[in-house]
Amino acid sequence: MPRYIHQLTDWPHFSWDMDALAKLLAAVRLRQGQLIGRMQTLGFAQQEEAVLTTLTEEVLKSSEIEGEKLDKDAVRSSLARRLGMDAGALPSADRNVEGVVEMMLDATQKFKAELTSERLFGWHASLFPTGRSNLKKIAVGAWRDAAAGPMQVVSGDYGRERIHYEAPTAEKLDAEMTAFLSWYNTVEKIDPIIKAAIAHLWFVTIHPFEDGNGRIARAIADMSLARSEGIPQRFYSMSAQIRSERKTYYDMLESTQKGDLNITPWLEWFLGCLDRAFTGAETILAAVLAKADFWKRHATARINERQRDMLNRLLDGFEGKLTSSKWARIEKCSPDTALRDIQDLVDQGILAKDEGGGRSTSYSLVA
Repeated sequence: MPRYIHQLTDWPHFSWDMDALAKLLAAVRLRQGQLIGRMQTLGFAQQEEAVLTTLTEEVLKSSEIEGEKLDKDAVRSSLARRLGMDAGALPSADRNVEGVVEMMLDATQKFKAELTSERLFGWHASLFPTGRSNLKKIAVGAWRDAAAGPMQVVSGDYGRERIHYEAPTAEKLDAEMTAFLSWYNTVEKIDPIIKAAIAHLWFVTIHPFEDGNGRIARAIADMSLARSEGIPQRFYSMSAQIRSERKTYYDMLESTQKGDLNITPWLEWFLGCLDRAFTGAETILAAVLAKADFWKRHATARINERQRDMLNRLLDGFEGKLTSSKWARIEKCSPDTALRDIQDLVDQGILAKDEGGGRSTSYSLVA
């Protein structure tokens, strides 16, 4: 008796109850449009910042799902440089970070391009630039082969392992991936969001690589979501939401992969997760939106370039207290000029003196 869906006679002919999904899909589509519409009312600089913040979160959380923690500043730096944005004093990224970033940007910025085996091999090679997963040498830029043994998803200590899933055997991978890529690149009368959910499930069920399948499946889903919106800018992170629902995510994958080809429950979960990702975007982008609101409120204020730079630093999370001496040092001006800049902003109601300043008076933004 077949244990997994890829062993069923009709694999991979998925089915689902569109009537059961219609209301949820419509709600998700509405929220998707509202979020993108709201982001596109921001100025160009704020849109750039929103995209950089979102992509940083996406890269970090997709890796965290697999138990890998990347340096946030290094990820942000790599993304900023590749997007042609000022990376400031952020540290340079190592090859592992650069590889994850390369894959994510290729998927989301070139979402219209055909998905091919060569493109997937390139993504895989980017994820594993040394040809190793931790200390283990793996086949990179190629489907896994029989020498690697059965591809299993396992948990538990040695000798007490639990097998959650076993993927198709290596000799079936060429045919499996040919079918998947043919379907993915064919224009069908399937809502692109539904297609994103199916593509994620289908790819991770084939599990064609020795490692990195989850991250690549999520990149494919992000590529599909970008197609659903028709824009390369990302304003929400599906991976951040999946990370917060990690156990449910894995449980849903396991139950679906051990079920039948009616994948309505998986699609319901995916749509719900996407809806919650839109809610999560409000938190992720809170600082960006607050910054945009700040400049909107002070659009007519008399602000010079030194003041604008320091206000942006405060809005971005200035470390420590702002004093006139710090202002002078950062803006490379005299202490008197720094004090005049600050006093001018105090007079305009943009900055206020902090209470109990002690030997050195400090200042904060007026809420």
